[in-house]
Amino acid sequence: MTMAFASSLQGADARALARSLLPGSVALSSTDPRAPQPAALPEERAALTRARPARLREFDAGRAAARAAMATLGLPPAPVLHGADRAPVWPEGLTGTITHCATACLAAVARQRDIRALALDLEEDSPLPEELIGTVCTPEEHDHLAALPRSERGALAKRIFCAKEASYKAQYPLSRTLFDFQTLQIGFDDAPGAPGAFTARFLRAVPPFDAETVLRGRLATGNGLIVAAVVLPACSQPPFALDRP
Repeated sequence: MTMAFASSLQGADARALARSLLPGSVALSSTDPRAPQPAALPEERAALTRARPARLREFDAGRAAARAAMATLGLPPAPVLHGADRAPVWPEGLTGTITHCATACLAAVARQRDIRALALDLEEDSPLPEELIGTVCTPEEHDHLAALPRSERGALAKRIFCAKEASYKAQYPLSRTLFDFQTLQIGFDDAPGAPGAFTARFLRAVPPFDAETVLRGRLATGNGLIVAAVVLPACSQPPFALDRP
């Protein structure tokens, strides 16, 4: 199997995993960050004058995927600018998300009249290095990991990491606040009717999200990949998907 064919399969796998997590109103596309892509628009690249070639390839792949997703919605190509905080600036009336790993890039786009905010995170399904577990996991999450056989801890920690990344990216357009991994606590729902469902609970207030606010997401794995998705519907208002005990 050639590298190009293998990477094409990886992108298809990533897209299929993400598609299973997203509502039909969200358009989705994938690209290969290692393969040549149409160059991003000049105004998109303006903030990347010192970027290395590998970073430019990833950036171009993400913008190409974003424009393909826009086309799925019947929209003309439009620039997705790079904000001062490095977050994508979506065209008016749209919301979206871009994520990539070494072999695949995903972009999802929706109209804000349907979706208030959404996020994907794509990771390789490999164990989280043990030295990072203390940084990523809260004390309660760490206690849960400690109850598992040592050989299983890294895999679950990587899923916690992926879920936190998606949750952080989903809330960021509303809060515009940077915070660390200890702000969110992940819980997985093992019920048969909710495969891959998880919650991300705010352990402190991050306006407009109160402490104890819960964001709901889903996670899927397959063929060496992990994808997590969090979607906030257009009708959601503070306190959003809040569950109170």
